[in-house]
Amino acid sequence: MTRREDLRLITGQGRYTADCNLPDQLYTVFLRADRAQAQIEHIDTGKALKHPGVIAIYTGADTATAGFKSLPNPVGFPGCGGMAMQKPFFPVLATNHVHYVGECVAMVIANTAVIAEDARDLIEVEYRDLPCVTNVDDALKPGAPLVHADVPGNLAFDFESGDEQAVAVAFAQAKFISKVTAESQRLAGNAMEPRAILVAHEAASGRYTMHTLLQGQGGMRAQLMHVSGLDKDKIELVVQDVGGSFGVRGPAYPENFALMFAAKKLNRPVKWVATRSETFISDFHGRALSLTGELALDADGNMLAIRFDDRCDLGAYAGGFGSFIATRNVTITAGGVYRIPAIYVRSRLVFTNTVPVSAYRGAGRPDIAYAIERLVDYAAHEHGFDAIALRRKNFIPPGAMPYKTANGTVYDSGHFEAVMNDGLKHADYAGFEKRRAAAKAAGKLRGIGIATYLEAGGGGNSKDQVSVEFAPDGRMTLYAATQASGQGHETVFPQIVADALGISPEHIHFHPMPPTAELIGNGTGGSRAALGTGSVFHVLGGKLIDVAKPHAAQKLRCADSELRYSEGHYHAGDRSIGFMELASALGSNQPHPLNSVAEATYGATFPNGCHIAEVEIDPETGAATIENYVAVDDLGNVLNHTLVEGQVHGGVVQGAGQVFGEHAVYDPATGQLLSGSFMDYTMPRANLLRDIAVHDHPVATTANALGAKGVGEAGCSGSLPALANAVVDALRPLGIKHLDMPYTPHRVWHAIQQARSA
Repeated sequence: MTRREDLRLITGQGRYTADCNLPDQLYTVFLRADRAQAQIEHIDTGKALKHPGVIAIYTGADTATAGFKSLPNPVGFPGCGGMAMQKPFFPVLATNHVHYVGECVAMVIANTAVIAEDARDLIEVEYRDLPCVTNVDDALKPGAPLVHADVPGNLAFDFESGDEQAVAVAFAQAKFISKVTAESQRLAGNAMEPRAILVAHEAASGRYTMHTLLQGQGGMRAQLMHVSGLDKDKIELVVQDVGGSFGVRGPAYPENFALMFAAKKLNRPVKWVATRSETFISDFHGRALSLTGELALDADGNMLAIRFDDRCDLGAYAGGFGSFIATRNVTITAGGVYRIPAIYVRSRLVFTNTVPVSAYRGAGRPDIAYAIERLVDYAAHEHGFDAIALRRKNFIPPGAMPYKTANGTVYDSGHFEAVMNDGLKHADYAGFEKRRAAAKAAGKLRGIGIATYLEAGGGGNSKDQVSVEFAPDGRMTLYAATQASGQGHETVFPQIVADALGISPEHIHFHPMPPTAELIGNGTGGSRAALGTGSVFHVLGGKLIDVAKPHAAQKLRCADSELRYSEGHYHAGDRSIGFMELASALGSNQPHPLNSVAEATYGATFPNGCHIAEVEIDPETGAATIENYVAVDDLGNVLNHTLVEGQVHGGVVQGAGQVFGEHAVYDPATGQLLSGSFMDYTMPRANLLRDIAVHDHPVATTANALGAKGVGEAGCSGSLPALANAVVDALRPLGIKHLDMPYTPHRVWHAIQQARSA
């Protein structure tokens, strides 16, 4: 199937949150903190309130009366020594203190957005400036300014995974030890669609209707319920299209609750649409991880132990999913694809005066994959091992599956050596030295990088529910609590049900909004859409065959036991009736007797692959170009190769964006975001990666009904280490053994000059 969504989306017929309007609606803008850390001494809204067209102005003193709880944080498990996660109150609007540039201080509601913007400029705020910290190193120094007075040393959480003592013993016995720090720099998500919210409140019922961007109905509703204290039947979420998400749209934000407050207070709908520059300082950031890895090897290159000391920048609050990413997500696959007897990871989560950090494509999995593969490559060259042979020697063999890692993760399946062999063949690895020599003759530096990555998809054991409703003519509409933001749900979910029933997908459509709030679902986080929701749609297909069976028997005038089902038809002897024919014949009964709900619980899977990249660098300018890129991925059973290619392409390009330019940079003295617009923040462009060869090497998983492992994070997880290793390989002849991302022309050129002068 080709993508059903595309015609609507590329012809301007999509419906995004900013396209939604309600009668008699008002418009809001937010006054945001213009400094990183300060006490709010006084707010004067008098002049702004007198501005023509202004309806109301609210501050933290107002929203504090609504009884909103702190924005949610998912970490409830203990850390080192039983330490509890430190969770300073994350308010809707700042009350007496601001902790980062961009924090909401006040909201202006007016008849138009322009009037609200003009009035915002008339609000006078008196601050008492305080010293700030913008990076983990400074935040952890003795005597550093505190982001929150009740969090000593700015340490939010200290977490560990694995056996520290076993790792220490292995390192003591090792012949070779390598150590390298992999910096996964802070990123701004910059989804195509800026954030927008439209809220209406019905006074009689106390019910809110919220148009907003999200990744899944269930997750967003649960967060809104937690903070507001409302029951789920009091919150209706409305959404059709979401222009990119990547984790950034998963959490509820302060603005969601601010608009709920205003809509109830004024008894009119209230709308907010962020400007692009506003998203840089209001959308949660991603990555911001520093992972120092050490690898212990014996004399033959067998891996004995691996350990990581991770430092994780949470920003000013433990908002969204940042603390979960920096703990469970970066440790669950800390051994990668290798058989390593001892593993230990320590993660310190630190508060800084910066935008809070949450999920961004992969949510920790690309970061740990980058750190592992960078470390393995570094160790191979440091100790004279062939990088391919070292990997091959230490892969977990298929016969060891299911394999339990030293820190407790169980991989169900994987043929890692076979996947790498495919990658080497498709990339013509054997012919690389000839291409390197040709580049050298042309005055260029050429490098090749390999990454044999593994990441965890699908989250833990989570229940998903789906439903189907039949029209009188028998056509089906599918529902689920997940939400597409480019993945192709309208294409793949009907395809799954059609395949299960043996019918054409033309009779089936997917609607992104469930008819009620009752369906349970887990959204699109962690590549869960296909392996979780998709698997339940497969279950639904089988259930429909059973539900319709007695009706088919009645039509064919036979016993249920006489029926067999194949290729979309029920058969009894030489008589048959098609499933769609039966569904149409039953259409006069409403509700339709075949309307059904299916549910199932499925756990994590482990997509993996081999990505190989070739990069060419101009030593006179430091500019790098990607000359060749091959991705071979084990994503389990592939449901729709077109969708898989799109996901891999997008993930690889996002990874390349981080490798070669993206970086949210703060001024350490003032806490101002220096790369807060597209003038300063380098986004990947279409010519960054002109061609990607995508190949499948499916190894079916038994963890779900479809045998699928998920694809959403694969591109990022493979491209970060493959491209980084390629750049370092190009620079290695100059004596450069490691270089931190992003590999901007200036950074690469500067490293080359230093190497030459040395």
